[in-house]
Order: sequence, then C-alpha cells, then structure tokens
Amino acid sequence: MGFVIVVGLLLSYILIRATFLVFGVGRPKNLPPGPTWLPIIGNLHFLGDQPHKSLAKLAETHGPVMSLKLGHITTVVISSASAAKEVLQKQDLAFSARHVPNAVHARNHAGHSVVWLPVGTRWRTLRRILNSNIFSSNSLEANEHLRSKKIEELIAYCGKASVSNDYVDIGRAAFRTSLNLLSNTIFSKDVTDPYEEDSGKEFKEAITNIMVEAGKPNLVDFFPVLKKIDPQGIRRRLSGHFGKLLEMFEELIDERLRMGRLKHNDLLDVCLKIIEDNSNEINHTHIKSLFLDLFGAGTDTTSNTLEWAMVEVLRNPDTMSRAKEELEEVIGKAKIVKENDVLRLPYLSCIVKETLRLHPPVPLLIPRKVVKEVQLNGYTIPKGTQVLVNAWAIGRDPTVWDDSLEFKPQRFLKSGFDFRGKDFDLIPFGAGRRMCPGLPLAVRMIPIMLGSLLNNFDWIPDTKNQADTLDMNEKFGITLSKANPLCVVPIPLN
Repeated sequence: MGFVIVVGLLLSYILIRATFLVFGVGRPKNLPPGPTWLPIIGNLHFLGDQPHKSLAKLAETHGPVMSLKLGHITTVVISSASAAKEVLQKQDLAFSARHVPNAVHARNHAGHSVVWLPVGTRWRTLRRILNSNIFSSNSLEANEHLRSKKIEELIAYCGKASVSNDYVDIGRAAFRTSLNLLSNTIFSKDVTDPYEEDSGKEFKEAITNIMVEAGKPNLVDFFPVLKKIDPQGIRRRLSGHFGKLLEMFEELIDERLRMGRLKHNDLLDVCLKIIEDNSNEINHTHIKSLFLDLFGAGTDTTSNTLEWAMVEVLRNPDTMSRAKEELEEVIGKAKIVKENDVLRLPYLSCIVKETLRLHPPVPLLIPRKVVKEVQLNGYTIPKGTQVLVNAWAIGRDPTVWDDSLEFKPQRFLKSGFDFRGKDFDLIPFGAGRRMCPGLPLAVRMIPIMLGSLLNNFDWIPDTKNQADTLDMNEKFGITLSKANPLCVVPIPLN
C-alpha cells in the first residue's frame, strides 16, 4: 500500500512539473533553439539507441547550438567546431564541471575519480600524477621498451594464428596488448597472457560492461527523483563491474605493501609514496579509482580505435596498398614499426587521423555541466545545464570535410589538422583543461600497432565463422565500439 502511495505521489509530481514546462511556466528564457518538449519526457523520444546520430540529425534542423529537455534535465548539444571552441577553450572554466551520470556514483567512484571530480585541489593532484608519471615526454620515452615488447607479443600472437590458419579477433588482441602495457606501467607485471585468446576475457568484459552501462540512457539521469529506486538497475550492475576490478587492484596494492621497501619505479610506487608523505592529499581509495579510470580509458578506447582503423583499411583496398607500400619503402617488409619510424610514415598517420575523425572513441565526449548561468553564442545557458559536445557530428560536418562520410586518409596529407586539442574540427580527445590526459600515449600506441599489423601480414575476413566481419554497425556506450567484432585471418608475407 505504501509503495502505491509513493508511486502515485511521484507520478503526480512529474505530471505537475511537466504541465508547468509545457505551458511555459519556469521555462528558461533565451535558450538555444531546439525541438518542442513533450509532457514528462521532453525530448527523450528522439534519442534512440544511437544518440550521437540522433542528435546530429536534429542539429541539421535546429543548429549547432541546440537545446533539448531530456526528462527534467535541460541539455545543450554542441555540433560545430566554432561552438566547441567557445565551450572547450574560450569559456573552458565556465563549462569545466562534469554532469555526472547516476551510474558512476556506484561505490562512490564519482567522488574519487579524476574523470568525474570537479576541478579543484584533489583533481589537480590526480591529474598531476598522471601527467608527471605516465604521460609526460620523459615517462613515455622511459617506457618505450615496454611498448615495443607488447607490440612484439601482439605480432607473435598473430603469427601463431597464421600458422594454424586461425582468425584473430582484432579488438580483443589489441585490448590484451593495451591491458598489459598499462598493467606493466602501473604494477610492473602482466595481468593477462598475451598469447592466449581467452586470457583476460573477464577483465575485458568488465571494462566493456562498464563503458556500456555508464553510457546507457538511464531514467535516473533524466528524472533525478528516481535515484533511490534505480529502476533499470544500471547503478547496481555497475557496482558489480567496478567491484571486480577494485578487488584486483586491492590485491595488487596489498602484495606491494607486503614487499616493504622493494621498489619497482612504477605508478603504484609513486602513489604509495605520495600517500606515505601526505595522506591528506590522496588515499588508497583515490588511487584505486585512478587505476580504474586508466584501465577503462586506456584499453577500451585504444582497442576500439585500432579495430575501426583495421576495418576501414580492409574495406578500402587502395588505402591498404598505399599503406603497405609506404611501410615497405620506409622500414622494410615484415618489420615491426618503432615509435621513431612514425614521423617518416605520413600516410600511416593520416589513416589514424581519418579513423579518429569518423570514429571518435567517445562520440559525445564526457558530459559537462554549467555551474552558473553563462552566455554562449548569444544564448543564455542556465545553471545546471548538461552540455554535450558531439565530436562524432563535428568530424562529419560536410561544411568542413569534403566527402565527409568517405574514408579518405589522403585528405590529411596537405592539411594541418591535428587532434591534439587546437583544431576544433577534429577533437576526438576533447580540448581544454579536461582534455583526455591519455592522448600522448594513444598517439604513440595506435600507429605502431596498426603499422606493425599491416606490415607483417596480409589479412582476409574470417568468412568461415563470421557472417560479415567487415560490417560498420556501432554499439553505443561512453565509448563507441564495433557491434560485431572484427575477426580476420593473418596471412604471412612471402
């Protein structure tokens, strides 16, 4: 009986709020244009299961700065480079807060995560740890031998598959490579066998599920009054996925502490030293959340990007031929690409850029929130508004890119466009103070992985086990992955 009363009161509240909004009571003035709001749901019915595409389509009608009502949440969607520059650079501080999905409050991850924390002392501390000890030029150069070793293991794994005429799941193989690279950087050890197809499967599933669940449309995010109920169970499921990884991190931290003063000169040592010197700055909970951020962002995004690059190259034989010709001419056939080779491989770099243009790892970037009323392109953006930057739409803007839907790496040969946050027509990693800190590692790993795979094997689709492994269907989450894995057979070069 009590439950029925609660539900009745809740529905009455929502209906009253919706009625006020429909008739303009409390509607913010001077909002950007957008579609008409429906009672209760606002514009939720437009999202579908591919929100990046739905929002891009709406922007064609309502403009590059567009407002929607998603349940009770006012949302502004940015779909042009000029508007993105305003949000991410010119008024970066005003838009630097995060709109935190309810799901990532599971196990209070949002309260400790460098991704979701507001800009402040603790966020700066965690960001400094990343920038100084993983992503700085000195740190990356010091760990180059690790990346080379992991690429060698990837090529050896593919070589083993070629001998038995077996297929390689490119996304899973790239995931294992990225996973062990990060685990060696953080813990000085592999956490998966690089030569076993199913090794690390649970870890990959946990991270993939985290990205999918955190990116799902969640009723609680649109109707915050439902947060205690968690009607879709998204926060509950995410708590389980987080728990699997956090338990593993706890075991690795305990193992290191039992070793006493034996030093490994890895990220875990750095974090434990900071805690020892100043436990008020960060604690074990913060570093476990930091590791969760790193493994989530550093494995799924890299493996997805490599998979999209491989499928695009396989679907475009001229691109494949040109890439192989460049690789053979510059470094020689059947050799592994080294990081200092990449500058001499401009066409390979163009393939990476074109892949990131068409398939940005995080299509809507990480959502932002306006902490106080702000003016944007002549419109008033109210306090508390969620702001989504549609990097997927910006990368396909036909007013900027000729043949915007076609995969044409050569477009970058004479173009100065880069994806490091200065050219807002290409922002797969975001820009400004909340730009993805892992960009320096990604721009090293992706070209050498892709180049080494192309230079050591020919590749044919696994038609025996897969109906259409070269399809382009997408699975939307926080990250944008291929819906059906790319399974291809490596053929040794003669």
